[in-house]
Amino acid sequence: MSPDSVQAGNLLSARTVDAAPVFSRLFGPKTMPTPDEIDALLPQTQCRRCGYPACRPYAEALARGESTPNRCPPGGEVLIGRLASLLGVPATPLDPEVGPPQAPQVARIVEADCIGCTLCLQACPVDAILGAPKRMHTVIEDECTGCGLCLPPCPVDCIVLLPAPAFPEASASRMRFLRRQARLELGEDPRKRIRRPRDEDQLKRTLVAAALARARSGKTHGSST
Repeated sequence: MSPDSVQAGNLLSARTVDAAPVFSRLFGPKTMPTPDEIDALLPQTQCRRCGYPACRPYAEALARGESTPNRCPPGGEVLIGRLASLLGVPATPLDPEVGPPQAPQVARIVEADCIGCTLCLQACPVDAILGAPKRMHTVIEDECTGCGLCLPPCPVDCIVLLPAPAFPEASASRMRFLRRQARLELGEDPRKRIRRPRDEDQLKRTLVAAALARARSGKTHGSST
């Protein structure tokens, strides 16, 4: 190799080495998104199907690179694409381990069968169920995320999941979940819920609608006999 070739190689090598700090100054080091950025994309159903106890722990695991963005059934393919883009990884199909995609749904209590055990109140992560011991319970459908966590503890199987037009607004669901967690950390009985005036109005509307539905159902059955 000629001296000129060696010198050219040395210059090329020096320029290659010097390119790294220049690139870093221009574009900055690659950083992982924060848990807040990831959590902002999640549907906040708090369903635990991802394998984590809530949406936030899943977001934190993604930020640490300890999980994959294909483990949220309520989010489905759309969320997988958004998370993959944010994390800078390829989008892959929903992990079969977490089950099929989950369309929006809402829980409804079959009131005639409800025994007022309060177990569903204790299970609901967003306080979307109202009731009292030995009294009929009801679901605030506008706040229900369709997580399904209220079904397993029900001893009389009086809760069903029905299709819903959409999931509740994610930020509102997150806030209800955080308020509940804060109360539980203070030692509050999970069967209790601090009712805001809007909750009382919603409960009245729900109960009236249920009563009208039962009345209509009774009339239908009476006319058919």
